[in-house]
Amino acid sequence: MTNDAATTATPRTAPVPRPEQPVHGLGVSLPQADARAKTEGTFPYASDLWAEGLLWAAILRSPHPHARITAVDTSGALEMEGVRAVVTHQDIPGDTSYGRGVADRPVFASDLVRHHGEAIAAVAADHPDTARLAAASITVEYEVLEPVTDPEQSFAAEPLHPDGNLIRHIPLRYGDPDITGEIVVEGLYRIGRQDPAPIGAEAGLAVPRPDGGVELYVASTDPHTDRDLAASCFGLEPERVRIVVTGVPGATGDREDPGFQLPLGLLALKTGCPVKLTATREESFLGHAHRHPTLLRYRHHADGDGRLVKVEAQLLLDAGAYADASSESLAAAVAFACGPYVVPHAFIEGWAVRTNNPPSGHVRGEGAMQVCAAYEAQMDKLSVRLGLDPTELRLRNVLATGDILPTGQTVTCPAPVAELLQAVRDFPLPPLPKDSPEDDWLLPGGPEGAGEPGAVRRGVGYALGMVHMLGAEGTDEVSTATVKVHDGIATVICAAVETGQGFTTLARQIVQETLGIEEVHVAAVDTDQPPAGPAAHGRHTWVSGGAVERAAKMVRTQLLQPLAHQFGMSTELLQITDGKITSYDGVLSTTVTEALEGKELWATAQCRPHPTEPLDESGQGDAFVGMAFCAVRAVVDVDIELGSIRVVEMAVAQDVGRVLNPAQLAARIEAGVTLGVGTALTENLRTARGVIRHPDLTGYALPTALDAPDVRIVKLVEERDVVAPFGAKAASAAPVVTSPAAVAAAVRAATGRPVNRLPIRPQAAVAAPGV
Repeated sequence: MTNDAATTATPRTAPVPRPEQPVHGLGVSLPQADARAKTEGTFPYASDLWAEGLLWAAILRSPHPHARITAVDTSGALEMEGVRAVVTHQDIPGDTSYGRGVADRPVFASDLVRHHGEAIAAVAADHPDTARLAAASITVEYEVLEPVTDPEQSFAAEPLHPDGNLIRHIPLRYGDPDITGEIVVEGLYRIGRQDPAPIGAEAGLAVPRPDGGVELYVASTDPHTDRDLAASCFGLEPERVRIVVTGVPGATGDREDPGFQLPLGLLALKTGCPVKLTATREESFLGHAHRHPTLLRYRHHADGDGRLVKVEAQLLLDAGAYADASSESLAAAVAFACGPYVVPHAFIEGWAVRTNNPPSGHVRGEGAMQVCAAYEAQMDKLSVRLGLDPTELRLRNVLATGDILPTGQTVTCPAPVAELLQAVRDFPLPPLPKDSPEDDWLLPGGPEGAGEPGAVRRGVGYALGMVHMLGAEGTDEVSTATVKVHDGIATVICAAVETGQGFTTLARQIVQETLGIEEVHVAAVDTDQPPAGPAAHGRHTWVSGGAVERAAKMVRTQLLQPLAHQFGMSTELLQITDGKITSYDGVLSTTVTEALEGKELWATAQCRPHPTEPLDESGQGDAFVGMAFCAVRAVVDVDIELGSIRVVEMAVAQDVGRVLNPAQLAARIEAGVTLGVGTALTENLRTARGVIRHPDLTGYALPTALDAPDVRIVKLVEERDVVAPFGAKAASAAPVVTSPAAVAAAVRAATGRPVNRLPIRPQAAVAAPGV
C-alpha cells in the first residue's frame, strides 16, 4: 500500500518533515510515542496482564439463536477440581441488563436466549483449560424456538423482547410528496454483516479492592460509560468501580464489549481473587457487535438535464437481538440517505428492528456507509439513463456550503464536494497491466489465480460520501483535560483513549506548539480522571484536543504573565517559538526553560461544542455538529469469466479541515480505504438461521497486505471549520464510507452488471452478455 501524496497534489502529506520545518508542534509528522514498543512487541496489551493469585474465566454461550431456558445445572462445574466459582443471572446483585442508551441486553440470559452465542454463565478456575472444561460441563436445558432472522418478518413476528421488535422508526418528510421527475430509476440493495475483527485478543483483568469494590483492566474505548454500566450491574457506587485502560490494539468499533467485562467483575467479587479472561476468536465473533446488515429500496427522480428532483427510500437495519447503537445508526442512515447532493424533495422511511441474528452496533461509519453504497449505485443508474459521464452527473448535483440537507439542517461547515470530485477525476489513471507471463501476479486472483488475461476487464468507478462528526441528536459532547508543567516537562491528563486515531500524539503536539516544551507525556487513562467520552466520530481530535488546547493556553498565560508584568506589556504581545519567548519589539527574549525554572504550573479546561437536537417526527432537525466529505475513484480489474476482482488503485480526495499530523493522517486514510475494500469484496459474517457459520478468520475473510490496493491521496482540502478546534475534521470514517461504493461502481463499469449487494459475490462480477 503506497501513498503518493508527497509527490503529487498534496506535498503536506509527506510523512517526514523537511529539515527547515519545525520538528514538533501541529502540522508536523511527530511519531507516535508507543510506535517502537508496538513494533518490537513489548507494548502491554490487555492479554498480557498478570496478577498474583490469578484465576482464569470462561463463558458458557448458547448454541441456539432462539430458545427458552428451562433449567441450568452448574453442579458439574462446581465439583471439578480447581473451579472456584460459577455465576449466572441469579448471582448478579445489581441490574441484570445493560446497554448504551437502552439497557435491554442481559448480562446472562435467564429465561430466553435471543442470539447465537449469548452468555448463560461464567466460571473462574485456577487454569484456563479447567475454566473452559467447567463451562462446557454446565448443563442447560433448552426449548428451541423458531428464530426470526429476516428483518422484514420482524414487524409481524411475535415480540422477541419485552420492548418489542421495533427499536426506532424515522419518517423523513422534506418537500412535495407528489412531485415527480422526468427520469426515474429504482434499485434494491443489500449490505452484509461486517465484523470489527480486532486483531488483538479481547481480554481483561478484574482485581477486587479492599473496600469491596473492583478494578477492571480492559481495553475500553469509553471507560466512564463502562464503569457506570459495571457499577449498576455489581450493585456498587461508581466510585468503588475503577476502569483502567490497557493498551488498545486499534479499534474500528466498540473495542471492548461490556459483555466481557461484567462477568469478570462478578467473578472477582465472588472469589475475592483477580480473574482474567482472554477471549478466543470464536468468542469475539459471537459476543461483540457487528455492522448492521441493511436492506435498502431507492427511487431517484431527475429532470432531463440530470438534476435531482426527488429521492424516495426505505431503509431497514437489522439490529440483531438488542438495541445497542441502532438508534444512532438509523439516524445517520436516514439523514444521509440522499448523499452529498442537493435534493429539493426527499421522503425516507427508516426502521431498526430486533431479530435473532447476531447483535449489531457501532462500527466506523455506521449508517452512512450502507446508504452511500445505495445512493451512489442510483447515481450510476441515472448517468447511464441520461447518457452522462458519471462525474458530470454528480457535479451537477453536489452539495456546497450553505445548502440544506433533507433534515432541514443548513450545511454551515466547509463542503468542497465538487473540488474533491474534480481532483480524483483529473488524477492520472494507472497504466494497464502488461499481457506477459511475468506479470501474472497483477491479474485478479493472484499467481495462477485468474483465467486468460484476455478475460480481464478494467473498470473505473466514482463515489462521494459524507459522515457526521461527534455525537448527534442532542448528545452532550464534553471532554476535560489537565496540563501540568514541572521541571520543564509537561504532562497531559485526559481520559481520551488512544485507539490508533493518534490522540496521544496530537495532545503532545498541541502542548509543544502552545508552550514550546519539547518533552510532553500523556498519562495513562483511568476513571479517576474526569470523563472524556467515547472514541468515535473523530470526537477526541475535536473535543478532547480542544480541551487540551484550552488547558495549555491557560498554562501559557500563567507562564507569560510575570514576564509581561515585568516589562509593562500584555501577554498577547509575547510569543513562544522554538522554545523561546520573545516580545513584539524584541526587548524581551528568553527561553521557556529559564521562564519555567522553579515553577510548577497547571490548568484544567473543558471543551463542549455547540448543542444539537433530535430529529423530530418528520425527520427534521439540526442533528449534527459538523460533517466531513470524501471522493474516491476506484480502478479495478475483473476476470469476467471467473468473477475474481483485483482493486488496482484507490484515488482519494478528502475534506480534512486542517492537517495536524501528515503521516498520521495519511495512515488513517489508507487504513479507512483498506477497511472499505474489505467491506466491498470479502467481509461478510455469514449466518444460517441465525447461527454464525464460521466464527473464525478462516471463514471470515479479512483483506491482507496482498489485497490492499495502492492508495493515492491526491488532494487534501484544508478549508478550516471555524467552529472546530484547530479547524480539523474527522479523517478515517469518510474513506470507510465512500470506498465500498467506489469499488462497486468500478465493478459495474467493468462488467455491465448492476452490483446491488455488498460484499460483491463472484457471480455478480461475471460480465453481462455483450460486455
